[in-house]
Amino acid sequence: MIAKLSGTVDSTGDGWAIIDVNGVGYLVFCSSRTLSSFVIGEAVRVVIETHVREDHIHLYGFAEIGERDWFLLLTTVQGVGAKVCLAIVSALSADELVQAIASADKAAVSRANGVGPKLATRIVSELKDKVGGMALGLVAQSGQAAPGQGTAGGAVSVQTSDAVSALVNLGYSPSDALGAVSHAARDAHEAGETVSVEILIRQALSNLGPADLGGLKR
Repeated sequence: MIAKLSGTVDSTGDGWAIIDVNGVGYLVFCSSRTLSSFVIGEAVRVVIETHVREDHIHLYGFAEIGERDWFLLLTTVQGVGAKVCLAIVSALSADELVQAIASADKAAVSRANGVGPKLATRIVSELKDKVGGMALGLVAQSGQAAPGQGTAGGAVSVQTSDAVSALVNLGYSPSDALGAVSHAARDAHEAGETVSVEILIRQALSNLGPADLGGLKR
């Protein structure tokens, strides 16, 4: 089973690249995000997910482990195959996916080719409880983003991380905490407001019920 390839970019196309490893060319299917980092003739190292079927062996390559992890998580959702997974991680970064799913932003998930409203709803529903715990890990790996960037902007901000931690300490689940904070950050960003941890906590709490009653207001 191939788990990693280190070689030279031989050629690229729509959704694929050929990686030359000591004279052997491997056809690797990639997201547009990963392909954008490839330069023909230059060295590259990609994490590989190998899919073995009766009629083929496909290699899916990722420039970052986080993108590979999202690919694997998305394939657990009914109706989401490898092609759709690549479309999703092409349209949304790992950070954006965390916030989109936590805040039930189906429109953001629908930005990916091949993802309609019904499938976006299923993805958000099935993965919502799995992303809360991922948020703090993503923040630890990411650089500091501008306050309030949220779903549209990119990385999970330090303010978001601190606000989520505070709400978790108050007894809310990570998924509910992240969802409420993501909503608050997005609203503040759209309004052009400066975001602080205190503001995020206050606005998030206004959208949350008591922790012992199930968190987010429905």
